[in-house]
Amino acid sequence: MTLWLTLLTNPSFANSIYLILFETMFCYWIAIKYPKLKILKNLCWVGALLSNILLFLILASRWFISGYFPLSNLYESLLFLDWCLLFILLIIERKNKTKLIGAIILPVALLIISFANLILPSPMQSATPLVPALQSNWLMMHVSMMMLSYSTLILGSLLSILFLVITNAPKFNLLLTKKNIKAQLLENIDNWSYRTIGLGFPFLTIGIIAGAVWANEAWGSYWSWDPKETWALITWLVFAAYIHARLTQGWIGKKAAILGSLGFFVVWICYLGVNFLGQGLHSYGFLS
Repeated sequence: MTLWLTLLTNPSFANSIYLILFETMFCYWIAIKYPKLKILKNLCWVGALLSNILLFLILASRWFISGYFPLSNLYESLLFLDWCLLFILLIIERKNKTKLIGAIILPVALLIISFANLILPSPMQSATPLVPALQSNWLMMHVSMMMLSYSTLILGSLLSILFLVITNAPKFNLLLTKKNIKAQLLENIDNWSYRTIGLGFPFLTIGIIAGAVWANEAWGSYWSWDPKETWALITWLVFAAYIHARLTQGWIGKKAAILGSLGFFVVWICYLGVNFLGQGLHSYGFLS
């Protein structure tokens, strides 16, 4: 038992997930080109499922050994974000048989695992004792909600970007016009984007509220205008504007996709970009 736990918590073990995701990504791309090959669809599903299981085992092992929810540093949050993306992908593919969503998620998932294992220094990949501010039951609530919101919002924003690419790329236009499926495909992508962002927005709201309560418990203030808090608010406002525009202004298609695409960059600035500053109350355990 101890040997298996040691193996699973070794950062080098996650390299196997990198290889699986790399192969699965190409599998998804080929499956789009040849949609009638059932074996390719099965391989895509197996690759995504296997990666998801391995990430779950790594996180569960770190939780068991350290004794706290494995979201205390950047490395663990990256693994959890990857797990969320793949989990959402598996759920979507059970309801929608398209491989298009997997084809845009897998490159992002591959980049995340690559950054976590190849870019972050080894000391940052190791589990360390929690600093006093993190020793709270709010850790699981706040950080898990934020990671769930990031994963769903990233997917919704990627779909908005895909909508703009298909709309404006002549090569796509030529291919889809011949098959007379362009309008239907764009409508589906627009709906998927809206539904996904609509799911991620409540997660983001709950995460921010939980963080404010936790901040008051740890630092005596609900809001400190920390860089992380500021960009979390900006992220919330961008996606609130997106949902408001769709519900009250009737925005669909290209206008909504432009606003949704903006959200992709805002999420990454909020999640990762501000950590490079090494400043603020959220700097511990990340890149400070």
